Amino acid sequence: MTRATVTPPSAPVPRPPRATLWAQRHVLRALWWRQWRDRYAGSALGGLWALLQPLAQLALYALVFQWIFQVRLPQATPGQPYVVWLALGLWPWMALQEALVRGAGAVVQQAALVQKVAFDSAWLVVAAVGAAFALHGLGHALVLVALALGGAALSPALLWQWPLTWLALLGVALGAAFWLAAAQVYVRDVEPLLPQVLPLLMYASPVLYPLALVPPALQAVLAVNPLTGLLEPLRAAALGWGSGWSPWQAAGALGLCAAWAALGWWGFHRLSPDFEDAL
Repeated sequence: MTRATVTPPSAPVPRPPRATLWAQRHVLRALWWRQWRDRYAGSALGGLWALLQPLAQLALYALVFQWIFQVRLPQATPGQPYVVWLALGLWPWMALQEALVRGAGAVVQQAALVQKVAFDSAWLVVAAVGAAFALHGLGHALVLVALALGGAALSPALLWQWPLTWLALLGVALGAAFWLAAAQVYVRDVEPLLPQVLPLLMYASPVLYPLALVPPALQAVLAVNPLTGLLEPLRAAALGWGSGWSPWQAAGALGLCAAWAALGWWGFHRLSPDFEDAL
């Protein structure tokens, strides 16, 4: 008589204690390089697409808004056409958009890794967001250097405001991506919904149009949008329309964005203990 063998269910992969997170920094480094390697695998142009795609969108928006709709910047001076103003805000928006989309699916797309390897799955989100910001941040820097060499009237204050804006925006992206990634594990509609919602967010932000052209009643509404508080000072500093953030404003903005990122980190880890079952 043959005995039936009962295989006990596999134990869940233990989550690493918080004390070992710093020891796991090599995991983040490996995941980050994997993002870079896999993103353009098999592509002839490789990472150049990270620059070419925003350039194509810049040309399209400039054609529509500068030449067809003839948008005029209220404070513009010679050497400050609409395309320069647009370039200052388009790359940060592209970084945020890609970071949210890739960050939202970071855990679900690596379900096998999460179930088999004991590591903090938050690193998947950090790697996805970090790769998007590294690519678009580098592209933005190259474009701004090219514009300056081409005669665009950019203020030296940009050297102070640019890294602060990108750092604050990174905090915004991380905080949102943590919540989206955790929600996507339990509700798989989150990631497909983002491409429908993000264009609405773009048009509700002063990415393509100056805030000064918006009716005063709507300006108060747009002022609540975090992107308004990040893009407007960047453009004002770069084009010499203002000084950008003061040291106190920079500290406040960075503090708020860091707090939002920390809140997202906390929320992600509150929801992560049941990830293996949901995946």
